[in-house]
Amino acid sequence: MGSPDGEKGNWKKKIFHEMVEYWINVIYLTLVFAAFTQYRRFLLAAHDITYTNYWIALIEALILAKVIMIGDVLRLGRGLEHKPLIYPTLYKTVVFSFFVGIFTLIEQVIKGLWNGKGLTGGLVDFFAKGPYELLAGSLIIFVALIPFFGVKELGRVLGEEKIRALFFRGRAAESSAPDR
Repeated sequence: MGSPDGEKGNWKKKIFHEMVEYWINVIYLTLVFAAFTQYRRFLLAAHDITYTNYWIALIEALILAKVIMIGDVLRLGRGLEHKPLIYPTLYKTVVFSFFVGIFTLIEQVIKGLWNGKGLTGGLVDFFAKGPYELLAGSLIIFVALIPFFGVKELGRVLGEEKIRALFFRGRAAESSAPDR
C-alpha cells in the first residue's frame, strides 16, 4: 500500500500537470483568438467602425480551455486512437468542435437567464448573430483545433516529454544523422 505522503505527492503532481496543461491550452487559444480579433478590428476599421472587444479573446480562451479539459475527462473523441494520427486528430477536432458549440449554446442560455431575458431570450441572442457569423465562429474553432489536437496526439504517441523537448529545448548537433 502507498503511504499517505506518496499519495499526497501524486495529487500535487497531478494538479500541477493539469494546471500547466490548462495554461498551455489558454495561451494557444488566446493567440489564435487574438489574431482573429485583430483581423476583425482591421476589417471594421476599413469601414470606420471602432472595435474594442480585445479581452474577448482571453475570456473565450479561458473558458474554451476548460471546456476542452472537461471533454477530455469525459473521454470525448477517443474512438480512433489506434489509427494513423490524422484520424484521431480530425475526429477529435470534429467532436470537440461540436462540444464547444453545444457549450456555447448553453452559455448563451445561461446569459439570457442571468440578464432576465429567459431561456428563449438567450437563444434569440445566440441566433441573432446570423448564420454567417455563427458559421465563421465555428470554422475558426474547427481550424484552431486541428493543430491543437495534432500536437496532443503526437504527445500521446511519442510522449509529452519528447514533444516538450523537441519544441522547447535545444537539440544536440545531429552529427550522427546521415546527410540528405
